[in-house]
Amino acid sequence: MTVKRFIAGAVCPRCNEMDKIRAWRDDEEEKQYRECVACGYTDEQSTSIQAQPTEIPTRVNTPHSSAPQADEMVINFIPNLDSTKH
Repeated sequence: MTVKRFIAGAVCPRCNEMDKIRAWRDDEEEKQYRECVACGYTDEQSTSIQAQPTEIPTRVNTPHSSAPQADEMVINFIPNLDSTKH
């Protein structure tokens, strides 16, 4: 026999009633269930461990193959003598 237990402080996503959600687990089907005794809302979730997807390679997580090639340039700042702001 499956033991259904109330979850303290849980709020129903449909009717927003607190302390009306009960949960139980079925190990044969590898699922966890929850239901609201106030409005009849039901939900199920798998308890089996699923493989994590591999991370998509991006410029952030891919190591640099070499130093970036950049041309060196000198920048000259020319003061604006007509400006009244200092």
